[in-house]
Amino acid sequence: MATILAFLLFLSTFSTATAQPKHLNITIDSYISATTHPTSWSSPSGLFSFGFYREGAGFRVGIWLETSPNKTIVWTANQDDPPVSGNSTLVLLKNGFSLRTAGAQDKFLPSEFSSQYFLSSALMFDSGNLVLYYSDYENTWESFNYPTDTILGGQSLLTGNKLFSSESETNHSTGRFMLIMQEDGNLVLYPKDLDNTTSIDAYWAAATNQEESVSLHLYPDGFMYLVNDTGYNKNFLKRGAVANSGTVVYRATIDVDGIFRLYSHRFTRNSISTTMTEVSALPNKCKVNSICGFNSYCRLVDDKPNCLCLPGYNFTDPDHQVEGCSRNFTMEGCMVKKEHFKYFISTVEDVVFRENSYSTLPIAKDECGNACLNDCNCEAAMFQDGKCKKLVLPLIYGRSDGSDSAIFIKMGNESPVDANTNSSPNASKMPAVEIKKESRVKVLTAGIVLITTCLLASIAFSCFLIYRNRAQSSKKMTEDNNLSLSEEIVLRSFSYNELVKATDNFKEELGKGAFGTVYKGTLYNSNRTIAVKRLEKLIEEGEREFRAETRAIGRTHHRNLVRLLGFCDEGSSRLLVYEYMSNGSLANLLFRSQSRPDWKERVRFALDVARGIFYLHEDCEPHIIHCDIKPQNILMDGFWTAKISDFGLAKLLLPDQTRTFTGVRGTRGYLAPEWYRNIPISVKTDVYSYGIVLLEIICCRRYIELEVPDNEIVLTEWVYSCFMAGELHKLLGGEEVEGKILDRMVKVGLWCIQDEPALRPSMKNVIWMMEGNVDIPIPPSPISSMNIS
Repeated sequence: MATILAFLLFLSTFSTATAQPKHLNITIDSYISATTHPTSWSSPSGLFSFGFYREGAGFRVGIWLETSPNKTIVWTANQDDPPVSGNSTLVLLKNGFSLRTAGAQDKFLPSEFSSQYFLSSALMFDSGNLVLYYSDYENTWESFNYPTDTILGGQSLLTGNKLFSSESETNHSTGRFMLIMQEDGNLVLYPKDLDNTTSIDAYWAAATNQEESVSLHLYPDGFMYLVNDTGYNKNFLKRGAVANSGTVVYRATIDVDGIFRLYSHRFTRNSISTTMTEVSALPNKCKVNSICGFNSYCRLVDDKPNCLCLPGYNFTDPDHQVEGCSRNFTMEGCMVKKEHFKYFISTVEDVVFRENSYSTLPIAKDECGNACLNDCNCEAAMFQDGKCKKLVLPLIYGRSDGSDSAIFIKMGNESPVDANTNSSPNASKMPAVEIKKESRVKVLTAGIVLITTCLLASIAFSCFLIYRNRAQSSKKMTEDNNLSLSEEIVLRSFSYNELVKATDNFKEELGKGAFGTVYKGTLYNSNRTIAVKRLEKLIEEGEREFRAETRAIGRTHHRNLVRLLGFCDEGSSRLLVYEYMSNGSLANLLFRSQSRPDWKERVRFALDVARGIFYLHEDCEPHIIHCDIKPQNILMDGFWTAKISDFGLAKLLLPDQTRTFTGVRGTRGYLAPEWYRNIPISVKTDVYSYGIVLLEIICCRRYIELEVPDNEIVLTEWVYSCFMAGELHKLLGGEEVEGKILDRMVKVGLWCIQDEPALRPSMKNVIWMMEGNVDIPIPPSPISSMNIS
């Protein structure tokens, strides 16, 4: 920031310090314990404390305001680490705070702190700011520069920085919402798990974007301003009236419910505190995007957000209703025509979702449901602003909005369920439409023609019974094959003949893998280009691959994962239908292209892949270890977005699992050392593979190259030697790139390929490091350098 802004911030902090006792000095070798007094260091006024606070059955390290009856947490160290046990201690050493727990390796806090100089002390200010100092009080790190969910008086949220809500009132790990001080000068609230923040995902903005760099600053007197580089205050929010008596502390927090609020805490002389909400960014809690999950919507009940499932849907996790809803019935694919199968529409009034329509019709509200009912691809329709919008699942950002809007949900079952039993008082059902087979029409016609002949009618009835019994037997045999796909995923079921026609009898081959060949095709009814994977190995292997891949991909939904559109399990045929990736694989782009991709594009590819893996590891249920991350399995769509493919080797984890045993799988060169040690694999095996891929993206060359000087044959060894020698430019063959970004990318890659899994970062930390949100320490030498036999 500019000098004027820095001076203003200094003045606000200085005024706080001079009005109150300055600070508590924490000396080297001072320590506190989680359960034995002392458990914290308090600021001189006693308003703020730094130390251990209880969370569940364990303890976290953080800073809190000593409010009554419960303390108010304002900052948490390493907030996504699990709580520590009661036998933990925190010691200030010359290289930082050391968290010591019996039976575990010492950990230095906070994670953002890294210094080549020794500390002299730590100071706990009455402003709530914890500062680490070198000798002569030279500031090296302060908690005010690394806010979690709160900023305090005298603290700023700088351009590009974020606040993240807590998971819950009793769990201060990263939650579901974020506040971003954008580079365009706008302060915006978003759901956290977004690949790219766009205006359509924002649910509140200060509307102050001036296309200039500004920071949000909370002054100790409770006034909040957006301050630009020249020090000019743009009035954004200001506090309400507060009594003059007593001490008042202000904090601005993004709360668990995703709303940004300004609070005042007034302390009387007997240390009793009163908390007031001065400003709330949103009065309606249901307007927070993602306050309720997929296929559910929010309705206020006594001013509290209440998540409700759509008709025909149940909560995915009844104990965590915010995670959304899943179908409680089976929906047949467009090409499946089944005896007695019926579709019908259930209506929910006064509800809207984020628009992701593929078709918009200028028709009346009472015609909207039928329009969806008669469109095989339509899963729901929304009437809004006088238009009917056809939608596909999942539906997101649902809420009651008090308008003339409505949602029409297509449902289907052999015995239609009562859609009104699913919690919505406004749900109604439209007449059913029966889908009939030609054979049934013929039987019915024959019955009418031959009704006058009792003998022939009896014969026809007997034939019908025989047919029904055989159909039921056939159905049971299919179910006994353990495929049960319709119960696990909602995908389109293709017939074998459809895919033969779509691929022109499997004419154009796109690629070949261990379990089958991929062909290019076109769906005749929509002219959509598809990729069809035909499993060709032994039935046992092919079926196992088929089940694994459909389970894994069918449950995922992310812009950096190749989307599975459908399947075919007709007879002995096992085929998977994917979206077509028109620009081939990352391997072709890096290793076979005449010109290497632009550096900025390569950085974007690397982030795309990292976000896809992060989704597999942490955001989808169950968590997935891909087990075969390599450039050949990273495909590029028509917009050059990198997407991860080939989940046939994925190893699914149960919700409470973090590691699992399995035989060696994947591709040599990208395999982590633990594959060869007969020890459990974890998500860190994918991190290792990603590290190799990242270095290949940086250098545009394969892991092993034989036609190069001897010291460059193994990519990891060459990269590390160039890094230690300060010669990273050699990796790029004369390409001009920004040195800081190159250094950051290389360090991330080297950390990912560490020999010990515990040393490798999580994919969340990989993304943070690559985006420049955290400092990256110098990586040690990766011991395991060759898995290529």
